Amino acid sequence: MNRPAANDLTHWKPLADLALACAPLETLATDEQGAETLRIDTCGLYLDFSKHRVNDEILANLLALAEERDWQRRTEAMFAGETINTTEQRAALHTALRAPRDAQPETIGDVVHEQLTRLNKFAASVIEGGWRGYTGKAITDIVHIGIGGSHLGPELAVEALRDIPSRLTFHFVANVDGSVLESALANTDPETTLFTIVSKSFTTLETRENATAARNWFLERTGDADAIARHFVAVTTNTEAATAFGIDRANLFPIWDWVGGRFSMWSAVGLPILLATGAKGFSALLAGAHAMDHHFATTPAERNGPLLAALLGIWNYNFLGVNNHAILPYDHRLRLLPNYLQQLETESNGKSVRHDGSAVGLHTMAILWGGEGTTGQHAFHQMLHQGTRAFSADFIVAREADHPWPEQHRWLLANCFSQSQAMLLGQDTDDPHKQVDGGHATTTIIMDRLSPHTLGALLAFYEHKVFCQGLIWDINSFDQWGVELGKRLADVIFEQLGGATTLTQDDSTHALIKRARAASNPEQS
Repeated sequence: MNRPAANDLTHWKPLADLALACAPLETLATDEQGAETLRIDTCGLYLDFSKHRVNDEILANLLALAEERDWQRRTEAMFAGETINTTEQRAALHTALRAPRDAQPETIGDVVHEQLTRLNKFAASVIEGGWRGYTGKAITDIVHIGIGGSHLGPELAVEALRDIPSRLTFHFVANVDGSVLESALANTDPETTLFTIVSKSFTTLETRENATAARNWFLERTGDADAIARHFVAVTTNTEAATAFGIDRANLFPIWDWVGGRFSMWSAVGLPILLATGAKGFSALLAGAHAMDHHFATTPAERNGPLLAALLGIWNYNFLGVNNHAILPYDHRLRLLPNYLQQLETESNGKSVRHDGSAVGLHTMAILWGGEGTTGQHAFHQMLHQGTRAFSADFIVAREADHPWPEQHRWLLANCFSQSQAMLLGQDTDDPHKQVDGGHATTTIIMDRLSPHTLGALLAFYEHKVFCQGLIWDINSFDQWGVELGKRLADVIFEQLGGATTLTQDDSTHALIKRARAASNPEQS
């Protein structure tokens, strides 16, 4: 279907005009009645969009953009399993991974809950000590090997939910830098370590190299290839490669082509989460995500949290000149959230062409970065308050603490709210060195408390935000072809670093290769 470019939509030009005439941010924020429409309480999350530079007219035009893009019908298409990933001719059915059995799309039947039953049985045997290593000892350590979507979600969730008691210790390996694997294995015992390898293709460079190195480490210490069956499991579609690696077919869990990597933590990819939180915790995570799915699919546009977040992002990025977006979790357990959202948002929507291959013709996803509060206040917040770059920000905090120091939590909340207030109002002073202009748009998300349910809802909220922004820009949020170029170039350079005599690189890369080779073999320089 041919669709107009975003800036050819009927309501795009009126929004551009409104941006030029828009009142200062602090003026709009003091309109309490209007601001209250931008506060939404759902799924254990309080979503406060009131510190954005919008009024009723702007909001109405933004909502009209979504209607022009037929967001409700296209949302239904995603949930039903239609082929919305047009460049790979696939569905994007991550929502089915957390839907109850009676709400599964007909196109996939019962495969999700059949796998979940099997995963729960396997995880219970590890957690309870029934699954034994090759010498009969219970598993104590989990080393998870993956990268990108096979890594970021599971690590985030395991770190965020560490308050749930577990006798297992978790280690995550993604980077091909050998020091990461070395650190993970430093205090592990091969007799009590279980490796979970996640790679859809089982050929991803970083995962392949780290998994091979881990297997070599294991075999050097055990001298028993048969023992691999008790210590290695895999999540993959390439069962032949996994079994050739030495993994028993009984220890393989499939992942389907309708599950994109960065949307996959709800599947068998989330096995470390299941091992860390147990069936009850993982079920609550899925339930929280499903609750947000239901909110997104059934709530009118003007009260729809993910849709409003997406439209306000469009407003900031495309009309107000905001070129970067900060994620500021005020919870140590969520310190990996900026890393996770960097992939989810920028890999999904960092695109320059539309579904039909034509140029988008305007900016898409802003640069996304961030860091943990309150430590960030003593580092990069100086730039946010008095720097020259336009930005927007999300503050995320839990209303209730899970530790016995209430005064510290009150200070955490005070700092979170005061920072967003300072970004809104700034500070007028006769001393230019102390002047803070303010006027920066921020969203504050308050979780009732950080739990599996609210974490699931939070991450699903961001997933649907990404989807909606992709609709407005008319881009495919579910592919990542730009990642492939660097991989192909690395294959050639890897051989050249190993001594291949023909260097066909540009002069700069040629010099870098020669310098690196000289360190290990002066004769090759």
